[in-house]
Parts: sequence; structure tokens; C-alpha cells
Amino acid sequence: MDTIQKALEKHQQKFQEEYSDTLKQEGDASDQQRDPFDNTTEGDPSIKKTTYKEIEISFDHLALQGYILPNEDRSLIKEQFRQIKRPLLNKAFGREDEQIKNGNLIMVTSSSPAEGKTFNAINLALSIALERDRNVVLVDADVINPSFNQALSVTTDVGLLDYLNNEVNDVADILYKTNIENLNIIPAGTAHHLTNELLASDSMSNLMSEMASRYSDRVIILDAPPLLHTTEAPILATLAGQIVMVVKEGVTKQQTVKDALSLLDPSMNIGLVLNKSRQKQDGNYYGYYGT
Repeated sequence: MDTIQKALEKHQQKFQEEYSDTLKQEGDASDQQRDPFDNTTEGDPSIKKTTYKEIEISFDHLALQGYILPNEDRSLIKEQFRQIKRPLLNKAFGREDEQIKNGNLIMVTSSSPAEGKTFNAINLALSIALERDRNVVLVDADVINPSFNQALSVTTDVGLLDYLNNEVNDVADILYKTNIENLNIIPAGTAHHLTNELLASDSMSNLMSEMASRYSDRVIILDAPPLLHTTEAPILATLAGQIVMVVKEGVTKQQTVKDALSLLDPSMNIGLVLNKSRQKQDGNYYGYYGT
């Protein structure tokens, strides 16, 4: 009986180990199935991939609005943003001594409205999406005055605020895959009177942390509200690793820029982009200034 008992116990132990391995494999597969950010098709073909919403961005519309065209060879705007994006990417993915915390989470803002922050945010996203080893999520975080639908001539329904307000439970429901390779968009979503509280919530912090840290190749670009006209922008700045401040030449006063910068942590990595500059600098009409 002692021999039989030992055999039974050995068999039971083997069964438990195999069952535990099976549960782990199923759990791993479930995690991949739930992952709203996985755009790859590699791996176990039995794993059901997330179905994304899709929007098509017209290249003709991009051309008319002066945006970067993914399929064009060279242009002034394309060369300009190549130079703007390089220091940002270096601080996100460069040498270890160059990298900064949350460097791949970039907030684009301005002091006041109508300085061109959305134009610059979209072009920055389009330029980074051209990188062979980068994936971009462009987020319309200017939730009080959202502009992606009009700027890109697309139609979306739910977005960031719907997720933060628990109107939708899955991030995949607000993540729109575009016809431009490596570019995904999260629109602002349905207007809400508690935008400040929603953006300051743990849900927002967790969402940004998840997007920024899950994959090493991802860049998140937040098109944020103007710093001096809302309370939302300083909140978003606490989540970002890098800030791009758009300054409109001949319009934005120096004191206005100083007032806006005073709302940010001076230890942050802050760059200034001079928008609509008329001064030609090394063949380009823009300036990038980092601190």
C-alpha cells in the first residue's frame, strides 16, 4: 500500500504541475488578448488579436493643410521636423546617459490659443511615425477645445474623456488605427464638465504610464491645452517627460512665454519651437531651443 500511495502522490504532483503550467499559458494568452496596444501579428495564431477602430486620413487633406506627407520624398516641413524630433527621440531612446524618465511621453502646448500647437503636434507625430522602429500614439488632450477631427478631417465617436469617465471600459475602444503606418490616434471624446478632475485622476495617470512603459518603441504625443488659459495643461505636464512649447513669432510676447513656463516644474525638459518664423536659419524657418 505504501508503494501505491507514493505512486498516487507522485502522479497527483505531476498533474498539479502540468495544470499550473496550463493556467499560466492561458493567463499569458489572455493578457495578450486584452492588450489594446499590441499591433503585432506574431505569436500564437490561436490568440485572438484586438479589433481596432480604423480611420482613414486623406493625404490630399494633409497636403492642403500643410502637413507632412508620409509618401513624399523631401519637403521643407519634413526636413524641419526631422531636426525637431531628433533631440526628443535621443532623450527618449538614446544613450543611457541621455535618456530621461518618461522621455517617450511628449506634451505639446503653447502659452495661448492659436499659436499652432496642434499643427506642430500632428506634424511631430507624422514625422516620428516615419521612423522604422517607432510606434506613435497621438492623443487629443485639449479636451475643452478638441481639434483632431477637424484638423485631420476624420470622424470619431468615443475618446479619452469617455474612457476616464468609465463610459467605455476598454482602451481599444478609444484607440483608432490610421492608414498611416505606425500612427494611432486617441481623440478627446465626449465633452464633460469635470475635465480637470478626470485628467487629474488615477485612471489618466495609469493610462499614460501603461502606454509609455508597455512597449519600448512607443512614443506618446499629447496635444495639450494652452498653459495660460486652462488648468488642465499643468496637470498633464506632471505626466510627461518632455514638453514642447510652441511660440508664434511676432505674436507671443516674451513675458507671456515666461508666465507660461512659470507654471511648469523648472527641472523638466522643456523645448521651444518657434512657429511661423520669417527668419531663415540654415535653410529652415523654425527654431528649437532646449533647456
